[in-house]
Amino acid sequence: MLKRLRLKFICINMAIVMLMLCVILSLVLHSTRTNLKNESLRAMESIAASPDTLIFGKPGEDESVRLPYFLLWMQNNHITIIGGDYYDLSDERMLRDILQAATDASEETGILEDYSLRYYRTTSSLGDVCVFADASGELATMQSLRTTCIIIGAVSFFVFLTLSFFLAKWAIKPVEQAWQQQRQFVSDASHELKTPLTVILTNAELLQSPEQSEESRARFADNILTMSHQMRGLTEELLELARVDNAQNHITMQALDFSKLISDAVLPFEPLFYEKGMPFEAQIEPNITLRGSAAQLRQLPEILLDNAQKYAYPNTKVTLTLCRRGYSHCTLTVSDHGEALTQEELRNIFKRFYRGDKTRAMNHSYGLGLSIAQSVAELHHGTIRAQSADGINSFIVDLPL
Repeated sequence: MLKRLRLKFICINMAIVMLMLCVILSLVLHSTRTNLKNESLRAMESIAASPDTLIFGKPGEDESVRLPYFLLWMQNNHITIIGGDYYDLSDERMLRDILQAATDASEETGILEDYSLRYYRTTSSLGDVCVFADASGELATMQSLRTTCIIIGAVSFFVFLTLSFFLAKWAIKPVEQAWQQQRQFVSDASHELKTPLTVILTNAELLQSPEQSEESRARFADNILTMSHQMRGLTEELLELARVDNAQNHITMQALDFSKLISDAVLPFEPLFYEKGMPFEAQIEPNITLRGSAAQLRQLPEILLDNAQKYAYPNTKVTLTLCRRGYSHCTLTVSDHGEALTQEELRNIFKRFYRGDKTRAMNHSYGLGLSIAQSVAELHHGTIRAQSADGINSFIVDLPL
């Protein structure tokens, strides 16, 4: 799938680039051809109006630039010639062929490529005449320009093709990483679900056995209930992650007292930390307000505090602080004393489905909580980061006021 996606990206990119390149080069060719034609026609019109004119160009321009020309018209079955010092016009048969070709042409002006001449049929004081001017320079210029455009197009094609390969690799890399992470998660989730399902099925079969005692039946029922809670926890986190992703287009932002929201979210955790013998301190600056979704923002302290109570060392202090940062932002920080996070974990801990420590599954952790917190922070145009120093792990959320 990724190879097809990369190939599709390259094809689309090359199609757009080559289309633009063809349009640009075509415009250059058309513009150059039109300018050369217009300049030549202006000179020929001037010649037709004043047959004795020899200078090509506008008054005041360099008069050394000359346009070789001559005029022909039929008079009493005899070809009359004006000008032509530049040409050998002694071959009357050739002149008749040239005049006949210009007369038979459907347009009043054009190029006779066999003779490298541009013709212009008009009516002057001499009657119906044809003005012929040298077009070899114009034809050579256009041929040279076409060759140059073909070379530029060919070189550009290979250059952009090479760049497209690198761009495709760079553009597909996040998709590839997400695909690999999703495959890893599917594998992990399957394993997490397989174990409790196996336990539930085994205990359910034993529970139906008439040979089991009441005490054994009660133990089997407890096992089923425990595994069911574990499965429900995983399912709820997956649903919550989906809700956060979907909230991007449906979230309702409103002004709220963030200080009060954090204070209310902290209350259920105080007895939990007390029961575990872990001192807990909350330092919340009052009257911090911002715009956002209360239901979404409430998850930030809940996820971070739940994370702290799971992985902090026993009987160590957990601290939550909320304060202003400058005039436009506020900072929510949760710190605990726990096993130091490695550099790899600091880089990857917020990635979806990531679990640095596989034993976290024993704490009903599936690598989704911090990913949900990051999604909530980004949904409110904020950031979240982790740092580990001096035996203290801290999770820091910055949100705009």
